[in-house]
Amino acid sequence: MNKWLALLGLSLSLVAGSASAQLPDFTELVEKQSPAVVNITTTQDSKQRSLARKMPEPEEMFDFFRRMIPPEGRGMLPPKRGQGSGFMISSDGYILTNTHVIDGVDEVVVKLHDKREFRAKVIGTDQRTDVALIKINASNLPAVRIGDPNKLRVGEWVLAIGAPFGFENSATAGIVSAKGRSLPQENYVPFIQTDVAVNPGNSGGPLFNLRGDVVGMNSQIISRSGGYMGLSFAIPIDVAMDIAEQLKSRGKVNRGRLGVMIQDVTADLADSFGLDSPQGALVADVEAGSPADKAGIKISDIILKFDGKTINSSIELPRLVGATKPGEKARLTIWRKGKQQELSVTIGEMADDKVAVKAPEAKKSNRAGLVVSALTREQKSVLKIDNGVLVEEVNGPAGRAGIENGDVIVAVNNQEVNSVEEFDRLVNDPARKSAALLVKRGEDAHYVSVRLDK
Repeated sequence: MNKWLALLGLSLSLVAGSASAQLPDFTELVEKQSPAVVNITTTQDSKQRSLARKMPEPEEMFDFFRRMIPPEGRGMLPPKRGQGSGFMISSDGYILTNTHVIDGVDEVVVKLHDKREFRAKVIGTDQRTDVALIKINASNLPAVRIGDPNKLRVGEWVLAIGAPFGFENSATAGIVSAKGRSLPQENYVPFIQTDVAVNPGNSGGPLFNLRGDVVGMNSQIISRSGGYMGLSFAIPIDVAMDIAEQLKSRGKVNRGRLGVMIQDVTADLADSFGLDSPQGALVADVEAGSPADKAGIKISDIILKFDGKTINSSIELPRLVGATKPGEKARLTIWRKGKQQELSVTIGEMADDKVAVKAPEAKKSNRAGLVVSALTREQKSVLKIDNGVLVEEVNGPAGRAGIENGDVIVAVNNQEVNSVEEFDRLVNDPARKSAALLVKRGEDAHYVSVRLDK
């Protein structure tokens, strides 16, 4: 009996020893990198703070992505002093942080690891990526070493240093949960998702890999309470540094644009357009006179590649286009009427590529469940279209897909619809299991895939 207990104890100790041997030791990393991390305190005047009275109380909000500004007591004016984090990217005082940390404030004060404090100058901010560059008047400062976030692997250990809830130089560790995450209204940042404990006040702080290189800047959390719930998101450092360089040299960020409205290609839409798999960015509308229009891009084209880079999801296209300098030429690989084609486009300057509202899904009577009528000349004039049919009644597949009375169907698959008879013929085609309808609702246009009744 004692022999078996001894063997069991030895086995448990070996397992524990093996597990502990695999856990990283962050002590040296924290000691070396903490001096380059700063605490940021901001001050707002009372007029600006009074605007925040309109903000909803925390219990009015549900799962949403919060920027990590410290919350304040219920019913009170937001704090006059806000807090965040940042890190020095050069020895002459340039510091990266989040735009939301310093946006709309009157004063930014930076506190270093050695307790010295400096009033910072805002060099520039970029709302779309939430990246801001500030500077303090000091020299011979410790700066971080910039890493390569593209080499990060899911499951890899990472460490954050910042000032959660004002507790300076706090270190928390975790793993990379995912890469290239897309968040609502954040089309230009492929976020790094981690389970590192970050909280209000960590905003703008660095995310390190085990080699001590900065791979990201902590920016957002998803939470019901406003505190850590295991989901945190960092801006890849290469994205942040590109923005910082533009802010430093020009004071603003220039982005490329195509001038298209796009949406994701679902499995049903892929089937409707004859694609082997759902991929690319489906063009739902083209702005007249835009770079896309001049290049010959048409509604119903699916953009599969941008300058040789594969578009797996529509969210990837704005990032690639935005990162291209205005005036440069780019090659597009598109899918049009069952065939791949190559187009050349001269990129314009940002005026926001629009991403279509998530497609309601599908629509029809006949096999689609739609009753439609012809558009009058006046209706076409008001809607600024030359063809289409008006939805008067919605049932079956179209209703399940989200089509509504009053919608206008402009095309079925790649074919324009000019009459009720033509629409019925297209959707009643027995060879088709689904159809992609180009639907115009108000000023928006998007494709909806409809599974047809047998």
